[in-house]
Amino acid sequence: MKKLRWGFIGCGEVTEIKSGPAFSEVNGSEVVAVMSRQEQRARSYAERHNIKKWYTDAQELIDDPDVNAVYVATPPSSHATFAIMAMRAGKPVYVEKPLAANYEDCVRINRVSEETGMPCFVAYYRRYMPYFLKVREIIDEGIIGNIVSVQIRFAVPPREVDYAEDGQLPWRLQPDIAGGGYFYDMAPHQLDLLQHFFGVITEARGICANRGHLYGVEDTVSACFQFEGGLPGSGSWSFVAYESAREDRIEVIGDKGMICFSVFDFQPIRLHTAEGSQVIEIPNPKYVQYPIIKNVCEHLQGIGNCNSTSVSATLTNWAMDRILGKF
Repeated sequence: MKKLRWGFIGCGEVTEIKSGPAFSEVNGSEVVAVMSRQEQRARSYAERHNIKKWYTDAQELIDDPDVNAVYVATPPSSHATFAIMAMRAGKPVYVEKPLAANYEDCVRINRVSEETGMPCFVAYYRRYMPYFLKVREIIDEGIIGNIVSVQIRFAVPPREVDYAEDGQLPWRLQPDIAGGGYFYDMAPHQLDLLQHFFGVITEARGICANRGHLYGVEDTVSACFQFEGGLPGSGSWSFVAYESAREDRIEVIGDKGMICFSVFDFQPIRLHTAEGSQVIEIPNPKYVQYPIIKNVCEHLQGIGNCNSTSVSATLTNWAMDRILGKF
């Protein structure tokens, strides 16, 4: 597939500032159509981004002969439906994370991908960002020695929209749409990245609570997990913390040092060894999804390989569902 002509299903905020423009910056790739159920949104997005076609029906976009690859950028509950529609139409798919709202839908996507031979990639874009490539380089080179423990600490205050008095909570707090609360939206980036570094999580359990009573789903999660090689890990997440407790930190502890980094704030990487402490600053690309989108495109063009697939993403959904006690 030399020339990629993408159709977007969904044109929300993520496509505006993180992903959308990157598709047209990759050689041999362009966006030819966009779809939203809201006609005004679809038309406006197409006009602002110089996209030739817009639709209000996903099937029409998928059936468009000018579209030969599909980007699914809708809330998680519809990922499986649109990804499967596209693959059955013979078109590869790039899906926003998490892959689906539950583990079972991920399995369905994988089954159809195998049946049709159509690849399905997932937007765990941090795997390909220079910041996290540096973290992995430090780990893989043994600079901090044998890894003995991994810890995630994440805490943020409530968002203004969490106080909605009219009951109109954001979709990320509606489990039938999002799969859970903010944990299901934020934690997959952290868990996918750690599995990319250390292998598959084979055991996971968690304790979930609602401590702020602002909405119905969990706002506080504590978890422990273990990777396939026996490495233990733990995590704590709070989405109703006091401002002074705000934290976005992963610590990878080795027997010769420690590395600390953030997943969302991109604070400078901090490396601690017997030789002292080092602060490492790595700038982000203009569009944070550009590195992975370039990788996906090159995979489809036969000149590269993208390992952020529906299979690897399913492992992250499994871990999250275990932590939340879904099964």
